[in-house]
Amino acid sequence: MTRTVYVDNAATTAMSDAAIAAMLPYFKETYGNPSSLHTVGQVAKEALDGARARIAALVGAKPNEIYFTSGGSEADNQAIRAAAYNGLAKGKKHIISTAFEHHAVLHTLKKLEKEGFEVTYLDVHSHGNITSEEVAAAIRPDTALVTVMYANNEVGSVLPIRRIGEVCRQRKVTFHTDAVQAVGHIPVNVVDDNIDMMSVSAHKFHGPKGVGFLYCRSGVPLKSLIEGGAQERKRRAGTENIAGICGMAAALAEAIGNMQANMAKERALRDKLIAGLSAIPHSRLNGDGKNRLPANVNMCFEGIEGESLLLLLDAKGICASSGSACTSGSLDPSHVLLALGLPHEVAHGSLRLSLSEYNTEEEIDYIIAEVPKIVEYLRNISPVWEALEKGERPHLI
Repeated sequence: MTRTVYVDNAATTAMSDAAIAAMLPYFKETYGNPSSLHTVGQVAKEALDGARARIAALVGAKPNEIYFTSGGSEADNQAIRAAAYNGLAKGKKHIISTAFEHHAVLHTLKKLEKEGFEVTYLDVHSHGNITSEEVAAAIRPDTALVTVMYANNEVGSVLPIRRIGEVCRQRKVTFHTDAVQAVGHIPVNVVDDNIDMMSVSAHKFHGPKGVGFLYCRSGVPLKSLIEGGAQERKRRAGTENIAGICGMAAALAEAIGNMQANMAKERALRDKLIAGLSAIPHSRLNGDGKNRLPANVNMCFEGIEGESLLLLLDAKGICASSGSACTSGSLDPSHVLLALGLPHEVAHGSLRLSLSEYNTEEEIDYIIAEVPKIVEYLRNISPVWEALEKGERPHLI
């Protein structure tokens, strides 16, 4: 039987034993609705309030600044639309973001553009990052919001969030960050990082799918995205997912408690993997080589199609991706890689390997052994590679 090597943790993670154990009582024992006044409901409310307090403490927030959502995409939508409409009430219709945000952000911004907002998309350059100075230069008197991701989900670049937040605070502009790939993996503190609003998803740090939270700093107005009830202090209607929320709190506590050890292990595995795959001719590492998530490797191999590479890796038991799982059905190359300035034909040959603390050095050795063989096989049957090798067209890597 083929072994399974899971290196697609940026898409989703295996739930931890701690998260599962924390959830179990809320399926059959403490199953009440926290909005109910009877004892069963109030016991559930105590669990909800306790989880909120624990999560808030883990990211440096106050409990009343945490709003539970169905995940990062919902939190992104609510934060961006709320900040945009808050600005509109003051005559401000300009928003600043980057060209390689997650589509939960980009699609929300495109919808706002159709409503008359103007969006500046900052260039992330060939290394996949921006500076706080670029943000400062883009801010105008009518800027309502800056929304910049904490870490990129495809190429792993970690952006200078603390400095960007400081600029926004000085210029009195609301600052939102999609921290889905950062929280639980690298140190994040909403106060130290000068963050006004932050989106988080539990299943990225070994918690359950379908639950996340939005941090909204006290004093920043938050409008409801979902109507229908008074839950979450009238900011998010719908009965709270108590089991999921408690699982998220347990997973986050475990992730942050083990963060330093996990980061050290992941960096060592990541660097070994990068070194091994970089030995393949006409390959390149994508993203910021220095300011990078400890578990992210994103490579391009010239002359191949990423989809074929993934299918052949899967046949060898290696679970990877070529970009965001949210766009896996698209035949277009990654918008993130195009934002880095890569040509379409190079961006098509991408491979994202996202590790976790569960991966082993033996698995990394296996990947390093198998990827070059598959790349060589695909190149040998590719007319594009043949043309490149004959000099009929120039190599781009």
